[in-house]
Amino acid sequence: MNEIASVLGRAGLLTAEQREHWKMAWLSTVDHKRIGILYMVTGLFFFVIGGFEAMLIRLQLAVPNNTLLHPDTYNMLFTMHGTTMIFLVAMPVLFGLANYIVPLQIGARDMAFPRLNAFGFWLVPLGGIVLHFSFMAGGGPAVGWFAYAPLNETPYSPLLGVDYWALALLVLGIGSVSVSINFIVTVLTQRAPHMTLRRLPLFTWMIFINSFLVILALPVLNAALVMLLIDRRLDTHFFLQPGGSAIMWQNIFWAFGHPEVYIVAIPAFGILSEVIPVFSRKPIFGYEFVAGSTVAIAFLSLLVWAHHMFTVGLGHAVDLFFVASSLLIAIPTGVKVLAWSATMVGGRIRFNTPMLFCVAALVQFLFAGLTGISHAVAALDWQTKNSYYLVAHFHFVFVGLIVFAILGALHYWLPKMTGRILSDRLGKWTFWLMTIGFNLTFIIQHFLGLAGMPRRVYTYPALPGWGWMNMVSTIGAFFMAAAALLFVWNLAASLLSGKPAGDNPWNAWTLEWATTSPPPHENFHELPPIRSRRPLWDDANPDRPDPIIGTKWKAETTVPEKNMTAVITFIISESGFFGVLILAYLFYNATPQPGPGAHDLNLLKTGIFSLCLFASSFTIWRSEVSLHKGRQRAMAGWLAATILLGSVFIIGQGLEYRGLFQSGLVVSSNLFATTFFTLTGFHGLHVCVGLMALLIVLGLALGGGFKQRPSPVLRAVGLYWHFVDAVWVLVFSAVYLLPHLR
Repeated sequence: MNEIASVLGRAGLLTAEQREHWKMAWLSTVDHKRIGILYMVTGLFFFVIGGFEAMLIRLQLAVPNNTLLHPDTYNMLFTMHGTTMIFLVAMPVLFGLANYIVPLQIGARDMAFPRLNAFGFWLVPLGGIVLHFSFMAGGGPAVGWFAYAPLNETPYSPLLGVDYWALALLVLGIGSVSVSINFIVTVLTQRAPHMTLRRLPLFTWMIFINSFLVILALPVLNAALVMLLIDRRLDTHFFLQPGGSAIMWQNIFWAFGHPEVYIVAIPAFGILSEVIPVFSRKPIFGYEFVAGSTVAIAFLSLLVWAHHMFTVGLGHAVDLFFVASSLLIAIPTGVKVLAWSATMVGGRIRFNTPMLFCVAALVQFLFAGLTGISHAVAALDWQTKNSYYLVAHFHFVFVGLIVFAILGALHYWLPKMTGRILSDRLGKWTFWLMTIGFNLTFIIQHFLGLAGMPRRVYTYPALPGWGWMNMVSTIGAFFMAAAALLFVWNLAASLLSGKPAGDNPWNAWTLEWATTSPPPHENFHELPPIRSRRPLWDDANPDRPDPIIGTKWKAETTVPEKNMTAVITFIISESGFFGVLILAYLFYNATPQPGPGAHDLNLLKTGIFSLCLFASSFTIWRSEVSLHKGRQRAMAGWLAATILLGSVFIIGQGLEYRGLFQSGLVVSSNLFATTFFTLTGFHGLHVCVGLMALLIVLGLALGGGFKQRPSPVLRAVGLYWHFVDAVWVLVFSAVYLLPHLR
């Protein structure tokens, strides 16, 4: 253990005082730099696990009719490999890079909410532990990372593996949303003076836009996971016959699943947009187009999910819409490829290891995009969807782009994090082993798919060509494993005896290179003037600085209040969660169901306690007005009235539940009961959270804790309370009023 502390100290990651208690210094940290490193170390740990699972999969498929793995074991490994690599490797490593780099690039001291940042990180190892604990609870999940219904339901997967899988993804989803809210608030509220939105480095801009995609997409998955767990633990039928819909699971999952591709791809785009200009010694070509295309990609990624479902048979009109949207997203993606390529044209390119990885990522992503276009065409997709052609396309995106971009980023930014340069010679060996291995593994899988080999099979017959092509693919996987081991060796060697990096070893231009390597606790002692997108270039070349980037909109320089910004982004994320639950209720109750239904609810009684909740929006507003006028006693009175009205609503809902239970209506009675209790129950949970927040605010008010007028805390809690009321307007209309209007 002392050796570890010594290594960390030599790398500049611990001060002399911290070496004595180095474990607690890291476990209790709220410093964004350490949290970023913890994210990446955790991702590396799970990369080893996911890579081992991949090697077992490839060994099983190396020859026809292989019996190395039992079919059930193969299905578990297949599920765990996909889940691990997406949720426990790609996302944590990219979040870790962003955690470390984004505050430095905008000249901030830390993230906006350091404790929330630590909370988001610790949910990652917790989710990983929950996921892998399934092996000790009877067997891991064996349903694929997509867990299609009805295979994910208890009659077909009776072991607890799927339950642990769903719980783990819920934990990881909550962590992803929390860190994304933190990124949004940090970029909007913690920027250095004169760091306007139009001067942001592209990596930070893409993390900023990507964070909105996370808070829109992950709550959709969380809603699906909640419904699945209710099905499995309470014997309901969201996705199971009779009454339920397996297609509903596919729609909800892929409404998250395709944005998820871009959730890990957009940060990779940001890495390429930083590294390629620095090693081409040119500003990026078409900054505005690259930034704008990111917004377009994020928006369009929410509209293409059903191209994963062309083989389901959704209908001609639906297929045409998703064909068009899937083809359309290629345009802003092509803008990025053009910009990166044009940046290199005429540049003085230096092929250091970071540049090699990023150029390879660009070329491989271009190929992945071309094969992706074939999946956007429904007729072609029908022929290749369930073959190894899609496996190859998927890995060209996730490995060919994302893993290569991550390796480029690590070679580029690790000198800033550790103060040590990684060996360029070992880095190039890593690059060539990874490039050769990756292309050996996955190029040939396109031909396997076109030759008819289906995906998701644990073995295959000795058909012409299948055996030798799978063997080549397996050999390539060993090259990739060797590259991973060499990278770890290079990292360890650089930490122990690497060449000192200096503050700016790449002669880069963004603010993270204006501080020491590694940066001090407060990040900067001073900042250079920020007039353009390359402040370090301007500082080093005062005779030929970049053109000054002015401000076009007031929003570029306006700094919102961070608590309000956080609550607004949280409300956006929860809107997606409730949106799925409300749509599920409307879908399953569009036609009359056998047994009890909405007409059995007491509209009058519910209307009375609903009025109490609606009135509480008025009282919380009056509380804010009173504080603004300096009348703290009146503010406390209105707060108490809000708490009383909210409590009446919760008591009324509890009495309604008791009456329904006494009449024999429980959550598993029929689909109406399932959707009713799920929707109203989660709304009630949010009301209870709001009441706890209001009680805390009331306690602060009674203790004289509100000196500032207006109070950002009270405004933030009030906004959340208005959101809870607005959701109940929709729920009350859909559940109680709509049936009486039919």
